[in-house]
Amino acid sequence: MQVNSSSPALLRRYWRGVGWFGVGLLIYFSLTPQPPEIPLAQGDKLSHALAYAMLMYWWAQLLVTTRHRLWLAAKLVGLGIALEYVQGWTGWRTFEYFDMVAGGIGVAFGGTLASIAPNLLAVVGRFRKRPV
Repeated sequence: MQVNSSSPALLRRYWRGVGWFGVGLLIYFSLTPQPPEIPLAQGDKLSHALAYAMLMYWWAQLLVTTRHRLWLAAKLVGLGIALEYVQGWTGWRTFEYFDMVAGGIGVAFGGTLASIAPNLLAVVGRFRKRPV
């Protein structure tokens, strides 16, 4: 897999660590009996969309090709679908197709944002290289 090499390896390693922490939080909040709620109508759908958008955007910073970003999108959508099924099996959470849709919309939004915005990882990498 071709990764963004315009930033130092240590920065990319930290970036991955934060990304995996985000995945862990997503799994935890997806399966905990009392997840935080956004006090809006359909706030749970908004939280799904935001979480998946953020993860897609974050991880896309490491990837440089469209093909790899599409593979990432497929993995995140698959994770969302799998977590929704597991929620249905827990007994304290519910299975909802619209949560899957919200996650997919979030992935699409995060991927679109990553393709049109400057690569944040590269910007941070350039900032770190500036002389003091």
